[in-house]
Amino acid sequence: MTISAPETKPATATQLTFGWDRFTLRFSDGRTLTVPLDWYPRLQNASARERSDWRLVGDGAGLHWPGIEEDISLQSLLAGRRSMESENSFAKWLAARTKKASKSA
Repeated sequence: MTISAPETKPATATQLTFGWDRFTLRFSDGRTLTVPLDWYPRLQNASARERSDWRLVGDGAGLHWPGIEEDISLQSLLAGRRSMESENSFAKWLAARTKKASKSA
């Protein structure tokens, strides 16, 4: 006896919305995932405009925010993994961001 497996395509992100302390991602297969913003400090420290400037990358396997240099794989989100960025790396990014903002003012 043979068993045929259904052909499945990986789900991709179709909609991303941000709340005060979380973001919600809708997938092409109908699932919805809500993630705390404090899991991703760059997103937490981004402006609403920067958060809204996202795109799918890797044939839909990930999300990219060019203005804050953040990349998150959908696989990591679905597995419940937080940002893997070190505190040192984040501190450098935040310092550069603060310096840039003070020059613009």
